[in-house]
Amino acid sequence: MEKKPFNPRPPRPNNNGPRRPFNNNKDKDPYAINEHIRAREVRLVGDNVETGVYPIQEALKIADGLGLDLIEISPTAQPPVCKILDYQKFLYQQKKRQKEQKAKATKVVVKEIRFGPQTDDHDYNFKLKHAIGFLQEGAKVKAYVFFKGRSILFKEQGEVLLLRFANDLEEYGKVDQMPVLEGKRMIIMLSPKKK
Repeated sequence: MEKKPFNPRPPRPNNNGPRRPFNNNKDKDPYAINEHIRAREVRLVGDNVETGVYPIQEALKIADGLGLDLIEISPTAQPPVCKILDYQKFLYQQKKRQKEQKAKATKVVVKEIRFGPQTDDHDYNFKLKHAIGFLQEGAKVKAYVFFKGRSILFKEQGEVLLLRFANDLEEYGKVDQMPVLEGKRMIIMLSPKKK
């Protein structure tokens, strides 16, 4: 028997034309500037211009005369709002403003404290001391009783433990959420009192 030579299937013709290069939008400007603004007329705002609605050509001439860029601030407005500024300076100010907002945003830290349904007094006091420290630092406290196996039968005991815990922390924090049973855990949330 004669062996046929291995002949791979010929590649299919690509009807889509040449492949386009991958275009990553990272370098795409977030704002339309100068000739990239598509509107016919724009509302100009800013320090060195008279506020009003101008045809796009006139707005571009004003920006060119000042040696600055025409930047589309609010493209969804009717007509779009534009500002005459140096574009690089504008981007720098935007980044700076975002950084400031990020710094002002408070980061909520949640500390967890775990109890068993039959936690004895020494362990309880030890965990209570830690919770007081967390609340004084300004962190939220999530205390929970974890029920293993058949210990779920003692859920009333767990609830009493968490309510006692909340009562002992009354002067340091307020209860956000009363004890709730979620699966095998009974959870209570406490947040620090404002000073």
